[in-house]
Amino acid sequence: MQAVMYGIKNCDTIKKARKWLEEAGIAYRFHDVRSDGLDAEQLERWLDALGWEALLNTRGTTFRALPDAQKQDLDKERAKALMLAQPAMIKRPLLELDGHYHLGFKADHYQSLFHR
Repeated sequence: MQAVMYGIKNCDTIKKARKWLEEAGIAYRFHDVRSDGLDAEQLERWLDALGWEALLNTRGTTFRALPDAQKQDLDKERAKALMLAQPAMIKRPLLELDGHYHLGFKADHYQSLFHR
């Protein structure tokens, strides 16, 4: 079981999730969507699996800093364009495990994912 965590390295929640994985001795690969890039096809898979409403982080500073016109009338294509232009708008961490995607970090959820 190879886990891949997607996010940005300076995010506090990413740091907590990575620390949890490391302390649990779980091997994973970290992909920084800012420095390692974000592939449009990968983003499309995430959108199909999770929905744009779940994937787009509307509480983050990057989204809140957008002009109001860009925040209105959002749909999947507009949200996708925003996330491709500014990957920090993707809710994180996004964990890929066994072909499934999991958003956010809660220690008890990770515990249930990795210790079945």
